[in-house]
Parts: sequence; structure tokens; C-alpha cells
Amino acid sequence: MSPTAASRPISLGAQCLVLNRSFQPIHVTTLRRAFTLLYLGVAQAIDEKFQLFDFHSWSELSVEQNESIGTSSRRIRIPWVIVLVAFDRFPRTKVRFSRHNIFLRDENTCQYCARTLPRSELNLDHVVPRAQGGATTWENVVCSCVACNLKKGGRTPEQANMKLLRKPFRPKWNPIFRSFGKNLGHESWRPFLSVVDASYWNTELLED
Repeated sequence: MSPTAASRPISLGAQCLVLNRSFQPIHVTTLRRAFTLLYLGVAQAIDEKFQLFDFHSWSELSVEQNESIGTSSRRIRIPWVIVLVAFDRFPRTKVRFSRHNIFLRDENTCQYCARTLPRSELNLDHVVPRAQGGATTWENVVCSCVACNLKKGGRTPEQANMKLLRKPFRPKWNPIFRSFGKNLGHESWRPFLSVVDASYWNTELLED
């Protein structure tokens, strides 16, 4: 199966919510991967009435008034939420200490000049420099633009006459879903996100 573009262009790189068998969010994947999991029988699609469908039954649903993707022979409704059929693991509650999650916590905003920038223009800064005994922890690492990072150098904010927007902290939220803010991944995700306290799967930074 090789879905093609829909009349309303939807990228196969768009995000799909993945649930465990208890309907708890555990992951976000692409629509391309979601279709593959459905086709292989590893997952089922779920509709707005919380009914589950395998690939065959899902592909038979009407696409009228629903977002869909075309194949060589038909149009198939977009599965914005899928359920893994043999996965009972609960989401972990500890948020990984990773570069990605620090950017999410700080909302891609330099914690010194308050500019929100593309990630290519941001890096991480030790509030108390490592040379002065600063640790690599949630409470001592912040998002910083390149200019502020160079200005601060190997000094503390006080020594560089700079001020932090806020004191860095260890988050308790799930960065996957917090990152969407008002722009929720898709409206159909909403019923499954109210009780989430899972963690992201990025590479974890080593804390001192």
C-alpha cells in the first residue's frame, strides 16, 4: 500500500497519536507509519465514537466529510489516532533530560533576551558554568541564543550583568503534548490527552 496525496493536501509526515490498549497516549508517529502499522495488523484505528477498526474495515469507511488520502484504487480516511493491539505498557512519568525537552520547556525562547527563534539558532547554556562547578541538570541548563551564549561566556548571569527570564526547573508535564500548546496535533486527539503524564523518548542527557 502506498498512499498518495489527498485532494486536501495532507503530508504523510503529519503526526498521528498512538495509544496503548488502555487508550493511554504513549507515542506520536507519522501517518505513513500509522498506515503501515494498520496494514500489518499491529494497530487499529479509532474513530470519534471510540470504535476500533482493522485496516480492511477502516478502508471501507466512507470518506465523505472526512480527511482522506488516496491510493491507486481508492481513498482512505486518515487515522489520526491508532491503538496498538498488543501493547499494555503504561507511559512513564519521568520526563527525560534531553536537549529536545529543554527547548520545549523553554518554548524555544532564549532565557536571557526573550527572543523565540528557530532551533538552529539556539543552544544550551549552563547558568552556573561548568568551570565554576555548575552541574548539567534541569535546574542549571537553559535555552540560549548564540549571541547571548557568547556574551555570557564562562560567567554566571550576575557576573555577565544578564538576567534570566525565569529560574530553570525540572518539568512534570509531558513535553509531547505540551509542545502543541493551542495547536493540538489534531482535534481527535483531545479526548485522550486530559490525563497524560508521560515522557518523551529522546536521547537522555547525562546529569552530573
